[in-house]
Amino acid sequence: MQTTRTITRRLLLATAATVVAGSAFAQQAWPAKPITLIVPFPAGGPTDVVSRIVGKELADRLKQPVIVENRAGASGSIAAMQVKRAAPDGYTLMTLATPTLFAPLFYKGAGYDVTKDFTPISMIYDLPIVMVVNPTKLPGVNTLPKLIETARAQKDPLNYTTSGAGSFGHMSMELLKELGKFDMQHVAYKGGVPAITDTIGGQVPIMYADLVAALPHIKSGKLVAVAVGSPERVSVVPEIKTIAEQGIDGFAAVSLGALLGPKGMPADVVARLNKEVKEILADKAVQERILGAGAIANFMPAQQLQDSLAKDYAKWSKVVKDKGMVAE
Repeated sequence: MQTTRTITRRLLLATAATVVAGSAFAQQAWPAKPITLIVPFPAGGPTDVVSRIVGKELADRLKQPVIVENRAGASGSIAAMQVKRAAPDGYTLMTLATPTLFAPLFYKGAGYDVTKDFTPISMIYDLPIVMVVNPTKLPGVNTLPKLIETARAQKDPLNYTTSGAGSFGHMSMELLKELGKFDMQHVAYKGGVPAITDTIGGQVPIMYADLVAALPHIKSGKLVAVAVGSPERVSVVPEIKTIAEQGIDGFAAVSLGALLGPKGMPADVVARLNKEVKEILADKAVQERILGAGAIANFMPAQQLQDSLAKDYAKWSKVVKDKGMVAE
């Protein structure tokens, strides 16, 4: 017959084992089901393709499906609101692109603030922007000082284009015009492809374009690269000088893609995702695939990303307000 002391000891051991097992289960509980990765733009663009590349790699590492869901509209505002309202359990994530960061500046009913309403996880990619000119329309213009000199000499402002009114290229050029003390007239297109096509065709002589989209035309000689907006030269085109190098001190403009989740995500889930994304982006093969999608892989940890988003939002909010910019 068991003594009371023996029974008590066995109960205590069983309880301890249950607590340990429960703790281990809790640590392993995420992810216990598929993860949804919301993309704020249609299928086929850089944000979508990069999201699918990273999503597939995450699925392999986490041993759970990562389902990419496209929720386009209002520069990503629709997707952002869906993620904002989701449970902060790590099963709903979003690939943030720069237009979605700035959408509340242009859409009064956007209903969110990226710097306050989400959990930053990691940077995924950069989308450097480059100023290009049509060499037939502007012969000899191959540096920023020469472009500024040419713009100042015009009786009527030169036209330039971007992928759209209120786009990051548009905001960047407006800031550059202010700092460089010159003028040009913005001709808005609805998308980067038609804008580049018409710049090559000479309908518009200048474009502020996504670097990777413009790169084949730069290499073919159909477009001439004047400067990149990045604070440092871009590795894939190290010969192109930055705007800052060419006399506009401190100028920096880089579009980005980042992984976010709803506000209040568990710290251990964020840390796990951060670790996995860092390792994914360190893979040379993944870097090449992302480059092929039109972006450049670039990891940044959560806190640094948070600081970067807040700084960018404050900087470009001032440009939008000072210039009275509107999106179409």
